[in-house]
Amino acid sequence: MGGMESEVFGADSSVTVVAHELKAPLSLTRQLALSLDFEDTVEGAREVGRQIVATSERALQQVNDLTRIARLDDALFEMEPVNPRVVCDEVISELWQLFKFNRREIEIDYRNKRRLAVANRQLLYSVVYNFCLNAMNYGGEELPSRISVYDRQNKIRIDVRDFGPTVPTKVWREIKGGFVKRPVEIAMRPGSSGLGLYIAAKFANYMHSEFGLVRHRDGTSFYIDLPISGQLSLV
Repeated sequence: MGGMESEVFGADSSVTVVAHELKAPLSLTRQLALSLDFEDTVEGAREVGRQIVATSERALQQVNDLTRIARLDDALFEMEPVNPRVVCDEVISELWQLFKFNRREIEIDYRNKRRLAVANRQLLYSVVYNFCLNAMNYGGEELPSRISVYDRQNKIRIDVRDFGPTVPTKVWREIKGGFVKRPVEIAMRPGSSGLGLYIAAKFANYMHSEFGLVRHRDGTSFYIDLPISGQLSLV
């Protein structure tokens, strides 16, 4: 884990960000578990149980992603033709319970004519997962987040749109420059996952894809541009 330690844990601020983000779901899980004593219905207890599972899976995903970062140099993650729509569907299926718990909505907009991209399915899943998790903090039933897949300049772009406060210029420039060097807190966007964006940047770089963002007057779109696969799609 030497590589991960030098990049993720090399600075005190990075350690604080990682510790804070891993602590948050653990604290919520503890709070939910304690609330079970006050549930007076079976269905209420089941709902709390589902929330505990969803929150725990979020924390486990982050820990697994950090482990994968440490193993990127081992060339264990092979590139292959991947259908981005299928990956996005899998992420939404995984996160819908967490979105519901937080009273958030997410829309789907699939417009890509090229169906297959060159990527690692596992790493791409993590990128989209972290984009969606990041967007979950902003919006609601009237302002849902949106996940889009479309063709752009001979690439397939996946972007996730939110309606949060603007991303600070310093963070925007770092991402525009092609890389997030370490997990950082994003000022003006409380709850935004600096750890998640760091993970997405690392995985996008490994897959030879472009990671970036577009700042809107009323939010931000985080995206990844994937190379198009020459293999014909059978779906």
